[in-house]
Amino acid sequence: MKSISSGRYASKWLATASLLSAAMVCAPALAQQTRPASDPESSAQTPPETAPPATARPTAAAPRASTEGEIIITGSRIRRDGFTAPTPLTVVSREVIESQSPSNNIADFVNTLPSVAGSLRPANSRLALSSGLAGINALNLRNLGLERTLVLLNGRRSVGSSVTGLVDINTFPQQLVERVEVVTGGASAAYGSDAVAGVVNFVLDTDFEGFRISGDAGITDEGDGFNYSVQGSAGTGFADGRGHVLISGQYAHQDGIFSITRDWNQLGYRTIANPDYTNDNGLPQYLVRTMTGTSNALPGGIISSSTGTVPDSLRGIYFGPGGSVNQYDYGDLTSGSLTSGGDWALADNSRRIGLAAEDDRRGVFGRVSFELSPAIELFGEASYYWQETLFNAGPQFTTNILLQPDNAFLINALGADALDGVTGVRLGTTSGDLPVRGTNNQRDTQRYLIGAQGDFELFGSDASWNAYAQYGQTNTREQLLNIQDTSNVALATDAVFAPEGNAAGIAPGTIVCRSTLSDPGNGCVPFNRLGINNPDVAVLDYIFGNPYRDQKLEQTVAGLDLSFSPFSTWAGAVDIAVGGEYRKEEVSGFVPEEFQTGWQVGNYLPTQGDYDVKEAFLETAIPLGAGLEFNGAVRATDYSTSGYVTTWKVGGTWQPVDDILLRITRSRDIRAPNLNELFQAGTSRTNTLTDPFTGEQGVTFREQTTGNLNLRPEKADSLTAGVVLTPRFLPGFSLAVDYFDIEVEDAIGQLFAQDIINRCFEGRDEFCDAYGPDPTGDREFFFRASPFNFSEQKVKGIDIDASYSLPIDAWFDAGMDDSLIVRGLATRYIDNISDTGVNIPVDSVGALGSGVPKWLYRVSLTYDTPDFSITGVGRGASSGTYSNSYVECAPGDCPVGRDSSIVTQFPTIDDNSIPGVFYADLNFAAKFDTFGNEGSEFFVQISNLFDEDPILLPEGGLSANSTYSDLLGRQFRVGVRMRLW
Repeated sequence: MKSISSGRYASKWLATASLLSAAMVCAPALAQQTRPASDPESSAQTPPETAPPATARPTAAAPRASTEGEIIITGSRIRRDGFTAPTPLTVVSREVIESQSPSNNIADFVNTLPSVAGSLRPANSRLALSSGLAGINALNLRNLGLERTLVLLNGRRSVGSSVTGLVDINTFPQQLVERVEVVTGGASAAYGSDAVAGVVNFVLDTDFEGFRISGDAGITDEGDGFNYSVQGSAGTGFADGRGHVLISGQYAHQDGIFSITRDWNQLGYRTIANPDYTNDNGLPQYLVRTMTGTSNALPGGIISSSTGTVPDSLRGIYFGPGGSVNQYDYGDLTSGSLTSGGDWALADNSRRIGLAAEDDRRGVFGRVSFELSPAIELFGEASYYWQETLFNAGPQFTTNILLQPDNAFLINALGADALDGVTGVRLGTTSGDLPVRGTNNQRDTQRYLIGAQGDFELFGSDASWNAYAQYGQTNTREQLLNIQDTSNVALATDAVFAPEGNAAGIAPGTIVCRSTLSDPGNGCVPFNRLGINNPDVAVLDYIFGNPYRDQKLEQTVAGLDLSFSPFSTWAGAVDIAVGGEYRKEEVSGFVPEEFQTGWQVGNYLPTQGDYDVKEAFLETAIPLGAGLEFNGAVRATDYSTSGYVTTWKVGGTWQPVDDILLRITRSRDIRAPNLNELFQAGTSRTNTLTDPFTGEQGVTFREQTTGNLNLRPEKADSLTAGVVLTPRFLPGFSLAVDYFDIEVEDAIGQLFAQDIINRCFEGRDEFCDAYGPDPTGDREFFFRASPFNFSEQKVKGIDIDASYSLPIDAWFDAGMDDSLIVRGLATRYIDNISDTGVNIPVDSVGALGSGVPKWLYRVSLTYDTPDFSITGVGRGASSGTYSNSYVECAPGDCPVGRDSSIVTQFPTIDDNSIPGVFYADLNFAAKFDTFGNEGSEFFVQISNLFDEDPILLPEGGLSANSTYSDLLGRQFRVGVRMRLW
């Protein structure tokens, strides 16, 4: 079993620094090997960011070029390019990804696109313990939900890497990705369920010929996070070009960073309740402060309260190394579990949380095709990808531990006299000498595909067809590390001195578990919770376990489609695409019985279930003349679980002159419930809440989540409208501005323990039925939580995509083959509202604590020559608030006399502002020939050039926005890409 440890990797930093120095020395020599600009074969290439997408197969397989150069693009089954399609599309080429990606993972680049907001990454999934999502790279368009973004590989679905259906980008052949197409609008009529926020299609270069290899290594400015990758691809034709074979392999590793050593997380930046607040004194309910930490849990434990003849007589006693006894200084501001000033820095839970996962990935992809005739080409694909992710989820944070006054360790620490009249002690600890909680997830994904496609003549015009069958399987081992066995911890904590003449025959004065006195063979090992005492292995073995579940996810897909032009009107040919698909999704799981209940988190139950769906679709594009074209689609879908549903799309384009294109699309899209939402057998957790009926805090509960077979598909209405400008008076310039508006009805959602009991307190009886006393007696309450269709979500905003490509020779008539390329992408989010019907809906746009920034942007400037290229990238997010539920006000000016429900949902705070962030990246590549083959380069990349801090948030643990921020600081990456033939 792997363990989680920390280190600075100084030797790796020195090695990488040496590589960086060598790169700067060797770059000029490498560049000199490039084909001279005067060579007639070295004409300036189309700039990577504005180049048209490469040729590929049509429809469900991938786009295929027509003789006119038009292609099928994601979001439509009709042959069109991205500028004439009615649905907005962002295309990013392989050259751009390679030159600007901040890591060896393609998902890290895609997540810098402004339309991709709120994605799941290892950096922000560290606490995804019971869900098994830690380590997955899954995309999220519009921050509308991971499950509402459809991810495709070559236009086809891929088996998920989790029971929720999320597709991990790590399971794609990174080196073969020719381009990434992002459709920012509903596309269910074209591709089926899940395409609510849009589609991200990874298009492979299946026609690649030659042999290329690449390798790179990177490290942070702090000397940690060392990473490297090696990739290789080879492709060749056979049988006089009628056949083609392709293979690609990759291996990547990243060292984990299992503690936060960055200065920005040592500030004690927190939100603390104002102890002087009342509803009528004009003071804010919450205060934002630095030098603030938890006062109810310390590394060696702190007594938060005690009962007896003198209540709280022991409050504030804390225990240090070796069990030393100290008195906590609560500083000048104490409220609840937090203190500002004093001994605030003693709490270490904000430092023992990981920044980056240890990650190992390897995989192989192969493809073979053979053309029997122009009308029939057979092809097959197979791939296998394996990943292991190890991550730190933070310390063993536990509050409200009850110690009896005869606890042997308590007596040894304080003395019997100090405990005179004491009837109970409450302790909180971050367990500084216990191993941290973590995840060690393993996944392997395999896909097998057979298909056929071809071109032929139908109705006197060209037609294309495609048929395929695909099977995908993901096997997961979702394992948690160092999880407390709640029963054993309770028994081990209740340690006493063995009395004389005890029935167990234990020597008097020996420290034993109380339970051992009545059950000598129970194996309990006494556990000293006081101080940092380095517990022995026997204690750790008794109180900890590593729960896991094994799951097998299976996906079977078959599809057939046909594209043709049956007739023409006065304005041109009418294009039609028709087809049908069948898909089956299955999950089967296994959990050892000992891991199904009794643990602090996890408590997995094996999930079993399956569903299938049958679909048929029709799409058409009809030219109407005067620059107008209509595009429409309809899809009939029948789910075995939730029944029949129809999705549709209507849209069109109008190009009154060559310089201007107007486009609009209206669609009805769906997301069907996934395997987890339908069939989850149950996961459970234990935690604490505030009981609104009594006002008591720290009330313990157990909660179990199960699936719901009565779920219906979510329905979404989407509108996109925009304009594309390509002015003839400014060659090389293009600007697209598109508005989007998505409303999801019957959204599948879930409420959990605190919300459930709060709603019951408000008199909503249906929520009272969802909880009651814990039948096991281990906790005070037991909650049942299941997903159901009750929510609405609305997303609205504007996308801007501008690019300008200018050959330098247009400025200086000197025969130069250089070019300057500028591209800017930005999204202005206007609305992002979730309405559960429980509370007043709050727009999360601009809320950097849990929402989406108002502005996300990315600008790049590339100077490209035959010998080298230099690219600068600026990316960032605008400033905003911590939470849009807060009402910011100065002391003395806050609203008074507000209704209690308003006070609860919209509390006041003295400072709700959060600054935005701007990052600059620098990329340099020296181009050279290898054995007479063009296309090789040596590159150096610096991410976060100015070492800017992340977006800081006033909260505990990791006090930064890990979704829109760079947590690691400045990073260096060097490598080489070589085309050998």
